[in-house]
Amino acid sequence: MSAEATRGNIWWRWVLVAVIVAVAAVVALWPQLTRTDDKSTATGSTTAPAEPAVAEADRAAAALASCPQPTGAAVGDTPLRGITLDCLADGKPVDLVTALAGKPALINLWAYWCGPCAEELPLLQQFSQQAGTALTVLTVHSDPGTGKALSRLSGLGIHLPGVVDPNSKVRAAVGAPAVLPISVLLRADGTVAKVVVRPFRSVEDISDTVAAELGVRA
Repeated sequence: MSAEATRGNIWWRWVLVAVIVAVAAVVALWPQLTRTDDKSTATGSTTAPAEPAVAEADRAAAALASCPQPTGAAVGDTPLRGITLDCLADGKPVDLVTALAGKPALINLWAYWCGPCAEELPLLQQFSQQAGTALTVLTVHSDPGTGKALSRLSGLGIHLPGVVDPNSKVRAAVGAPAVLPISVLLRADGTVAKVVVRPFRSVEDISDTVAAELGVRA
């Protein structure tokens, strides 16, 4: 073999060694590079922005009734046990079952963007006025937009007590489909009597349904 050929073989061997070293370096650093990418993704634009704080003036302008408070009444075996939601009127936490226990209740799941909900809410307010203290009607805004909920209620002239459920905990707990509006009828001990997956069409419709399921005629 000539000297020139020998030098050529040696050159190619050094090239091969350099490639092997480079590949080994990339393999060694890959886990660290991957962790860095994962961290930047976790702290980057994939995180949803927090909802803007709701001004107390907006809550006051809505003039909503105060949320019910716990009375110490017995609570039965209900899927709603342990669910705490913020009151629309003042932003304070409300333990749903303990606050409602003691008398039958109708909790209505709605959202500011829901057309049928806007038609149903005035009917629920009329029914609540007829029912008086015999039954509690509580609205549950099933969307993160608390400010938009207050604005919608103000525009509709609705003053029922309400809570905000941004993660749809109530709907998931009762096993209802992802539609709105939904009304959940609760017995006095907080157990679920009926899940109504449709909008009510009249005050009489609400009254008849509540009478049939809860024994309360308004």
